[in-house]
Amino acid sequence: METTTKLSSKGQVIIPKAVRDAHHWRAGMEFTVEDTPGGILLKPKKLFPPTTLEQGLGCAGYAGPPLSWEEIEHALEEDIRRTWSPT
Repeated sequence: METTTKLSSKGQVIIPKAVRDAHHWRAGMEFTVEDTPGGILLKPKKLFPPTTLEQGLGCAGYAGPPLSWEEIEHALEEDIRRTWSPT
């Protein structure tokens, strides 16, 4: 989609409504602006900072000893059977 817009005397650019709607951009969103060889790249700022798997571990509230993948798979299979088996 290609449209045109103007730069205001305050350095503001209006993003056309069709583009905002297509990307679900709303008033108040923050963006990063990157100067690239092909032009300016405008990207919505990430809502959450990047994290690693280790930083996310423990967020489910499990407080027991570490489990192996096999123990986790077995527990999940048991829970699925219990939840979805006809009674």
